[in-house]
Amino acid sequence: MKKNLHFILFILLVFFLTSCAPGNEKFVEGVAGFWMGLWHGFISLFTFIISLFNDGVKVYEVSNSGHLYDLGFIIGISIFYGGGSKSSCRKWK
Repeated sequence: MKKNLHFILFILLVFFLTSCAPGNEKFVEGVAGFWMGLWHGFISLFTFIISLFNDGVKVYEVSNSGHLYDLGFIIGISIFYGGGSKSSCRKWK
């Protein structure tokens, strides 16, 4: 029973993360700004894996607001992957 619940939660998480993935029709009328760049950077690992199997999902939104989207995307990637904090925690001998 527990395995089924974990599987269902995993599937729901995947659907949730890909519902706002870059490259969908949401940005045909408008452009993606800072906050969507932050979100797209944060889910970049998941969208990359899904983009290998689905041509409709992109890692980066082409219809964006420019530098603010790029800034949000880089900050989102830094938050998800740990940024430079991992290198600053090494022990000195």
